[in-house]
Amino acid sequence: MEEVRRLAYEIVLRACGFASLAIFCVMIGLSFLPRAAFQAGGFLSMTMTLVLAFKAREARTKDHRRTEMWLYLPKERRPPQAHAQQTISAVMRETYLLFAGWTAIISIAMWTVALVFSFIGL
Repeated sequence: MEEVRRLAYEIVLRACGFASLAIFCVMIGLSFLPRAAFQAGGFLSMTMTLVLAFKAREARTKDHRRTEMWLYLPKERRPPQAHAQQTISAVMRETYLLFAGWTAIISIAMWTVALVFSFIGL
């Protein structure tokens, strides 16, 4: 079970890392306008939060054999077929929601920085 959790964490972390890299690139592109950069970062982070929440909802019904985690798990470490769907769905849903929460906090922080820049006139 711990290996399933570790793999779920790695899979979602990698996906969020790539999305964060894209958000960072957009923010660097707008760095000459700090308020716009943080507004864009906040909006895109909020979008990533919504995508993660959607993926968490979708995880309940997605066939466990068609997930990336199932491919990464060695055959001898896979959960028994009778419990695999429920186990993998629960772990993926929990992991997506964890990352959605973190991303929401980052989005709020970016919107707050954009608001501060707006108040000081940048």
